[in-house]
Amino acid sequence: MCIEKFTPPHPLNTAVLFLVFNRLDTTKQVFEAIRQVEPPRLYIAADGAREAKEGEEQKVKEVRNYITSNIDWECEVKTLFREQNLGCKLAVSGSIDWFFENEEMGIILEDDCLPSKSFFWFCEELLKRYKDDMRIWHIAGNNFHFGWNRDEDYSYYFSYYGSIWGWASWKNRWSHYDVKMKNYDEIKSKNYLWDVFGNQAEADFRISNFDEIKNGKNTWDFQWAYTRFINSGLSIVPEVNLVRNLGFGEDATHTHSKNDRRANMNADNVHFPLKHQAFIIRDKKSDDKFFNEFVKSNHNIFKKIAKKVLRK
Repeated sequence: MCIEKFTPPHPLNTAVLFLVFNRLDTTKQVFEAIRQVEPPRLYIAADGAREAKEGEEQKVKEVRNYITSNIDWECEVKTLFREQNLGCKLAVSGSIDWFFENEEMGIILEDDCLPSKSFFWFCEELLKRYKDDMRIWHIAGNNFHFGWNRDEDYSYYFSYYGSIWGWASWKNRWSHYDVKMKNYDEIKSKNYLWDVFGNQAEADFRISNFDEIKNGKNTWDFQWAYTRFINSGLSIVPEVNLVRNLGFGEDATHTHSKNDRRANMNADNVHFPLKHQAFIIRDKKSDDKFFNEFVKSNHNIFKKIAKKVLRK
């Protein structure tokens, strides 16, 4: 779908949290996208260097210095630059805690998530529109349908899924986040995730994700998905992909394969004015398509399940 050049309808009024670490090349690109939209409040959070990584302390300093020395628009700047390395789980979740201690709502970008210009206004309009609607918990910048769209009458759909490669939310939703997922054992033992998804394959997939957290996986995002699931929170997914992930490659923390279909996706502009639904219903058809065509084919758990079935 071809989207024309985006012209902002008004100055951006929403705060942005920029999560950075040690990658100056991608940080420069994402910062330039932020600089072009001139958010009135910019929060910058960075984890500390890892002692065992030679040369990383210098890389971390270069990233921090580059950003702080290139803010050339009028805005309020707040920084959370950690001296010690906390790791992905605690550094990112703690930074989002800090952000929402200061803001009622906002946009969150990591240093390898390059948004289109319209992404910021897409988030801003929907943050305002659904501020008091507790059915909506997450606004995603990604659409992984690669051009397929169930309903072109609207600018977005409601989903159980919601990527964190450029997203937005509200303080009162994030306040439910629990990095330790303390009630997970009960949710798992009583198979409540089946009630969320309505099929055992997806429940098993999510259980495999959440078991990894309980076994010590150093990440924060599965817990945010879990928070939404157990609170019946929906995500908003745009009709086109608004954020390109620059982080695929050997240096990446989580996205290693350049052969991943999501690598080098274009970041398009969504057309304004946005076209809103008069109803809020989860688009199960779009969710099922995503799960069957993307999730199943890209995760080893389903390959293991298939092998077990064949052996029987």
